[in-house]
Amino acid sequence: MTQISSKPATATDAEVLQIANSEAWLTLKSAATEFQGLQAQDGSLAESGTAAQAAKLVESIVDSIHTLRVHFEHDAPYLEQLVGDLRKWADAGFGVPDFLDSLVQFQPQSQREDGLLHLVLFPMYTQNGSTNRHLEAVLVQVMWPEFIAELESNSYTNALFVPLRFVDFTEGYNTNSAVLFPESVAIRETPSFTWGAIFQDREAVRFRKVLQEAARITNLELPEDAAELLKDQHLTEETFIMWDLIHDRTHMRGDLPFDPFMIKQRMPFFLYSLEELRCDLTAFRECMKIAANPDSDPKSAKMAKLVQYAVIFDRIFRFAITGSRVRNYDGLGGQLLFAWMHQHHVLHWTDTKLSIDWDQVPEVVAALGDAIDELYWKSIDRPKLAHWIAAYELVSATVTPNPASVWAKGPDALPLTAPLREITDQVMDDEFPLSMFYEALNKKMSSVIESTKGMTGITKI
Repeated sequence: MTQISSKPATATDAEVLQIANSEAWLTLKSAATEFQGLQAQDGSLAESGTAAQAAKLVESIVDSIHTLRVHFEHDAPYLEQLVGDLRKWADAGFGVPDFLDSLVQFQPQSQREDGLLHLVLFPMYTQNGSTNRHLEAVLVQVMWPEFIAELESNSYTNALFVPLRFVDFTEGYNTNSAVLFPESVAIRETPSFTWGAIFQDREAVRFRKVLQEAARITNLELPEDAAELLKDQHLTEETFIMWDLIHDRTHMRGDLPFDPFMIKQRMPFFLYSLEELRCDLTAFRECMKIAANPDSDPKSAKMAKLVQYAVIFDRIFRFAITGSRVRNYDGLGGQLLFAWMHQHHVLHWTDTKLSIDWDQVPEVVAALGDAIDELYWKSIDRPKLAHWIAAYELVSATVTPNPASVWAKGPDALPLTAPLREITDQVMDDEFPLSMFYEALNKKMSSVIESTKGMTGITKI
């Protein structure tokens, strides 16, 4: 193991590697991993008899934090409070954890400097990863390219957005999780969240892996500029940063008939499908404008074209067949985009070969975004149930529902005077099954999709 020397947090690749291989980090990671084995799902100790062992592990973690702190002086208030929260938890006997005080001190959105390192440690679940609120440790590095800084400061402000790459992590991130959200942390009360982080290196590498295999299986000839993404991880990371920058801010913008994030609202899953797709297609349409604008700088114009490819390929190839068929709202969004493009005759599956009429794609894809926008605008004047029905009609006009569906029979088949919960319960877990095309593609791609678990930007594909 290498010993740590005093180096700045904004480090070279060699210095990042030195920290990741240091005795202090590896000890912290090992102690956190061992601690996870003592925890129940809610983060407390599963057995009270392990308290002494847990306390020793926490002290080992604290010692490592003190050693590593020289690299993270920009996070000093957070790390100081983190040590306090760890010891307070230990003194209280390791009940359900509460790390609100340290979470409030961690403010990565205020330091968006390309290459800046953060050491993050919280009891938390990981979205699309672990459902346990276990102690997770992750070393991360900020990605903030100059062209993104320019876009964000001018046309696409998004003060909460933090793009990251993985350096190293504990088991909760050896999964499909590609986000770090403060709401996943174990806390006693909910504050106003001020940031959200996305691991663009994971998004990019799994996109490249899936697209490479999907293009081969479907005999799809990629445009020359789109093919660049398969060869260049860094270029793809920047593409996803631009996509996510615009997508993320869209949740709070537009003609919104409801809480934009739909937090803690129980409703049919196809509504979540439309919201996520609305944000993606807003990014698509904004990038159409950037690419076509003669005043756009060459870098932004190039990246805007690549974002359009990324939205389409990630949606139709990875989203549609990733995850279970139980209320898979992201999957449905991919199915809807594919079927819309196919039924508008810009995507063709003929003679076992997939082809796309790229010159016509922007207009057709933009039209789907416009249709969702119109649904939202009209629903400002609609009761909630009427909005649900209109949304279902929009989706089912393109994606065929399950033949056993009650919703597919029309409003008269629904218990319209019942509580909304009962009407939601009428939506089948797989209300919109995979088409025959996707069933066949899924059989050939399932092992590829599974192989993307735990990938990072340094994974070879």
